[in-house]
Amino acid sequence: MRNHTQRTHRFTPIAIVVAVVLAVLAGALSCSQRDHSSEAQQLTIGSSHNEADTLIYIAYEQNFFVVNGLNVIIKDYGSGSTAVDGMLKGEVDIATASEFVIVQKAFKQQAVLTIGTISKNYTTYLIGRIDRGIRNVSDLEGKKIGIPAGTLAQFNFGRFLDLNGMGRKQMTKVNIDIAQSENVIVSGDVDAVVSWEPYISRIKEKLGDKLVVWPAHSGQPQYKNIIATKAWMAQHPEVVKGVLKSLVQAESFMALHPDHAKTVVQRQLQYNDEYIALVWPLNQFSLSLDQSLIAAMEDEARWMIKNKLTTEKKVPDFNDYIYVDGLKAIKPEAVNIIR
Repeated sequence: MRNHTQRTHRFTPIAIVVAVVLAVLAGALSCSQRDHSSEAQQLTIGSSHNEADTLIYIAYEQNFFVVNGLNVIIKDYGSGSTAVDGMLKGEVDIATASEFVIVQKAFKQQAVLTIGTISKNYTTYLIGRIDRGIRNVSDLEGKKIGIPAGTLAQFNFGRFLDLNGMGRKQMTKVNIDIAQSENVIVSGDVDAVVSWEPYISRIKEKLGDKLVVWPAHSGQPQYKNIIATKAWMAQHPEVVKGVLKSLVQAESFMALHPDHAKTVVQRQLQYNDEYIALVWPLNQFSLSLDQSLIAAMEDEARWMIKNKLTTEKKVPDFNDYIYVDGLKAIKPEAVNIIR
């Protein structure tokens, strides 16, 4: 009994020391975790909720944003145009949209910048109803066409008509929301519609052999961009860096795990196997800033001036709407802009 008491008195100080050390370490770890959490920057991204934003979905699901100190929320919009409008209203911090949206904002002298292109895709089509007498492009004359005005589809359709000698032909153009494109042609409210995936596939499912389909992009891809305001970027340079780092990591992940990446996007967007197999090859997923982006915007700007969709008479200098320093610092080989 005495020996047991002696051992107890001998080891108690050691036990106390160990307990204190463990408590201190636990407290330090907890404090460190709280500090890390408190330092995470809240970031809301406006997305048009389609596979063109794949790099964002990968960065989100694989926690690359978290690793780079960002607590990201993704807010869905019907189109890139509405996403950028939401950004300008303060609903989101940054948004994804086509280069055509940048052209529109440049003509309005709104201070927006792209920090990088995250994909290039070819998913815009013109669909006509055969039972409304549309079998050839020339049959569009006199017909009622549904077009989501203010989107890249408007430019795609205009250039499609020009390239097919139909630019001066008369037809009724009906402004539709992109989400309405399926309903308006299926119901017969219009004879043809300009739209993109996934609405194209849904229309095909319902009308099948009653349709004629033409690619409307005429070989020029849509450039999906990360867009922010100049004022926001000036106040959040580290956030911009974190976004770009996260997207570079997402791009590397896709290269190493293409099947896994496809599964992530399927789950995020609730696509079935057939649909993902259809649209995946129509997209090029990579983070870049190419001279071809500027060429596309200049082409679109000239078209807008020609068709009096702006009161401006001069093509903007689109170098003023591209921020190259961020991507150049993180992935210099991805920047090919001539200044």
